[in-house]
Amino acid sequence: MDFRGDRRDALRQAFGQWVERLVDATEERMSPQRYVRPPGALPELGFLAACTRCGDCLPACPVQAIVRAPTESGLAAGTPYLNIQVQACIACADMPCARACPTEALTVPPHGWDGYRLGTVEFVPERCVTYKGVSCQVCAKACPVGERALVIDADGHPVLKLEGCVGCGRCVQACITSPSSFVFKPAAG
Repeated sequence: MDFRGDRRDALRQAFGQWVERLVDATEERMSPQRYVRPPGALPELGFLAACTRCGDCLPACPVQAIVRAPTESGLAAGTPYLNIQVQACIACADMPCARACPTEALTVPPHGWDGYRLGTVEFVPERCVTYKGVSCQVCAKACPVGERALVIDADGHPVLKLEGCVGCGRCVQACITSPSSFVFKPAAG
């Protein structure tokens, strides 16, 4: 038995967990609000360090979904983010916002949207009008990913496919119910 190797592995694992908690706590102090960053953003601390606040990504977005964090946002002030409730990302295939970034704060992921998520979306059936006998397909028609992420089943109800959903928030914004039948949650730091 190699007790030293086991002990070293345990110490590495404990140190790694401690560093992860420290980074999370630091991010929380620096920017208590969790911003949904444009596609291809570095993890939050790296993003804050790399982003020059130049704003080149803002006009690159075809639907003007990217806005600047307000001045009272601490170290995040002036950085780009998405306000999904106001204007959702449309999951452009070529990610023009990331391509416009002069630094590596935003970069097009190696596989594009495959496996990339801005956040997660949850469907709340009890809010959906289709469960009250009303025909509606607004969410499915609005989804830029299409049937890989959101379909209407044989009974006329939305079916969210998490494995294909990129978390762009279009269904959240397009939904006709108030509150929306879809809930967006930002990706973890």
